[in-house]
Parts: sequence; structure tokens; C-alpha cells
Amino acid sequence: MDIVLVIARVLFALIFISSGISHLTKLEAMTGYAQYKKVPAAKFSVLLSGLMILIGGLYIAFGVYADLGALLLALFLIPAAFLMHAFWKETDPTAKQNETIGFFKDLSLAGAALIIFALVSTGTDFGPSITGAFFNL
Repeated sequence: MDIVLVIARVLFALIFISSGISHLTKLEAMTGYAQYKKVPAAKFSVLLSGLMILIGGLYIAFGVYADLGALLLALFLIPAAFLMHAFWKETDPTAKQNETIGFFKDLSLAGAALIIFALVSTGTDFGPSITGAFFNL
């Protein structure tokens, strides 16, 4: 089962690692989009969120304080759902549907991240890891 857990961790983390790299390498484009979405301190928010999801994804994939990594992801995903995917503000049906999908995708990924946080921080086996839990709940 260890290999399944490692594969699952990597598959879950890939979207965050990839997106975190994009936040940092495409900073100006991401900042422009964040400004369009009226995110406060857009450039700083893009940098901070990029670091949060990159580090969170790497921590989970490698099993380095995976609970802390999962918490970083959840702390990014919940506000991102509301700030970046406010489907209730859309009038165009296609835009509304796309934002609805993004909103609930972010919330479901936040739920998965919180499950990882709870499992790892309470000592549940999360497969081969470099470190143990950061939190001890």
C-alpha cells in the first residue's frame, strides 16, 4: 500500500506544484488577472499564494511535514474559491458555469487537503515520508 499512498500524494500535489511555479514564473500575467478579480495587494498575493501552493504541494509529495503542506493548501484554496471564482457575480451563463466549477473544485480540494491535515497530524500512516507530522493533534 505504500506505493499507492506515494502515487496518490504525488498526483494530488502536481496541480499545486505546477500552479505554484506558474504563479512565480508568470508573475505579471497572474498579477493582472488578480487585479481584474479585485484581489487586494495583487502582486504580493500572487507571490504569497504561489509560494504557499508550491511549498504545500512539495511537502505533501515528498512527505515533509505533509500536514503543514496540506494546511497551506487549504489556507490558499478557501479564500481563492471566493475571491477568484465568485460565480454569483456572473451574468453570462458560460462564465457562471466555469466559475461555479472552479469554486467547487477549490472547495473540494480544500476538503481533501484538510483530510490530509487531519490524518497526518493525528499520526495516521501516510506512506513513506521524510519527516513526521509538524502538528501533533
